[in-house]
Amino acid sequence: MSSSMVAPSYRAVLRTPFAFRTFTMALVGRLSYGTVFLSLVLALTDATGSFAMAGGAIALFGLTSSLLSPLRAHLIDRHGVRKALPPMAVAYALALAVIAALTWRPGIPGVALWSLAGVAGALTPPLGPIMRTLWSELLGDDEALLQRAYSLDTVAEELLYVTGPLIAGVLAGLVAPALGIAVSAVLVFVGALGLVLSPAVCSGPPSPEPSDAAPGLDGMAKRGSLFADLARLRRPVLVTAGVGMCLGALNLLVVAFAEEHGRLAAVAWVEAALATGSAIGGLLYGTVTWRIGLERRLLLMTVALATALATAGLAPNLPVLALLVAVTGLFVSPVLTASYVLADKAATSGARTQAGAWVNTAFNTGHSAGSASVGLLIGNLALAGCFAVSAAAPLLGVLASLNPSKGPPTTENSESANG
Repeated sequence: MSSSMVAPSYRAVLRTPFAFRTFTMALVGRLSYGTVFLSLVLALTDATGSFAMAGGAIALFGLTSSLLSPLRAHLIDRHGVRKALPPMAVAYALALAVIAALTWRPGIPGVALWSLAGVAGALTPPLGPIMRTLWSELLGDDEALLQRAYSLDTVAEELLYVTGPLIAGVLAGLVAPALGIAVSAVLVFVGALGLVLSPAVCSGPPSPEPSDAAPGLDGMAKRGSLFADLARLRRPVLVTAGVGMCLGALNLLVVAFAEEHGRLAAVAWVEAALATGSAIGGLLYGTVTWRIGLERRLLLMTVALATALATAGLAPNLPVLALLVAVTGLFVSPVLTASYVLADKAATSGARTQAGAWVNTAFNTGHSAGSASVGLLIGNLALAGCFAVSAAAPLLGVLASLNPSKGPPTTENSESANG
């Protein structure tokens, strides 16, 4: 932690040389990920006339995008942003442009769209992990500034996923659903180009740390392996996967709760409460000068999130549910922020982008698994029980990440000593 008694402001983060310019370009590109999913759903459904075909293509797009994220991040770490990002961004934008052109009018075969959706998902540039790596390079070892930067980054990314679908809906209503896909292609191309041209981006891959540069095959394997740092990332990956599961489940649970109370339209308000709570919690988290270590902080906030979610299942009506979901949201951004910082600290210097990508993949995979699993529970278990089971997922992630035989982790001990 910073030795200063006054935590640095968010303005101090953005006034760091090249930070505002770089962050803005990253957000432009990442807005594409907020607009593309709804645009694909609407355009593919309109073009094929089949929800099943459209749903399959969207699932394939999301699956390849999420599961291959660490591999794409590995290429960024290995070859550098300026060499690896442009071909990814151009190929991804072209794939989206082709899908937009083919879905502008109905009649395209669903099999062709499945193939294109899979290719586009496989090429999705890891702009979020890249930006988080750049924050570490821009701010150096100032942990207080880095905490602020990651909090700001996480909140901004979540807001993009709220505003993106609104933009996609407006474009679909005014012109055609395919326009949202085309706009997504432009956004990712412009954002990636802006990142590549930023002075904050080095021309080559980061130099390996001395411990990683040991001669011989072992050292080479360690530097080049996609899974080299995964064991070090056990805690943020497992905790984030559990949080993703409970939030994926929450989406369906809110719908089931609203339907049970005859107010299905209120689902949007509950989801807005979650997003609002998450944004407030993330911004507040970044302002606090913490006196407990990062790993204990992550575990405590995860337990608080799970407790709030389990309590939400006892809500007597939708206003109370919205309030309790907002309380749950207060811990979402802080947990994700702490996970990203912890992953960055645990990773070797040549694998920081991969570390962030593994956390992303864990969250997205957990989110999908949570949605699928709770769908099997609803109808066979009381809603309060479904909320409780969903809340158990992050707690299981915490328990699975513990390693009592080795005592407290080194990173936490060093933080407690310095903080």
